[in-house]
Amino acid sequence: MADSDYVNLLKLCVGADAVEDLIDWQDRRRAETPGWETCHVTRMWPKREAEVLAGGSLYWVFKGLVLARQRILRLDERRGQDGILRCAIILDPQVIRTEPQPRRPFQGWRYLDPAEAPRDLNVNREREDSLPPSLAAALAEIGVR
Repeated sequence: MADSDYVNLLKLCVGADAVEDLIDWQDRRRAETPGWETCHVTRMWPKREAEVLAGGSLYWVFKGLVLARQRILRLDERRGQDGILRCAIILDPQVIRTEPQPRRPFQGWRYLDPAEAPRDLNVNREREDSLPPSLAAALAEIGVR
């Protein structure tokens, strides 16, 4: 499948300072709730659903930097306690770290073209200590990875 056949989503990881925070939260949720699927629930349903489901990932932004992604498996309808229908983005449990890429704050989620998405980190680099966010942002700004 060509890159242009799918599209990714980009989302701020609210309440998490680092990739480890996201991983820990998802691991705790799976442990506490048998049968819980890794997901993110959002108000808006992607209009480009077919492209998202054709191989897209949800890229997570932490403190102004894209640092990780999770493959999108499917989109499910979820009705909140308030009765409003929402979109549950069902994710692969594996969190894949990416090269840092700066992003300005935004609300909700955005589409992310595959050509603009940061590359996955080499699996050998995933175990390295993370740079401080301000240093990683400065290096990413000038194109140093």
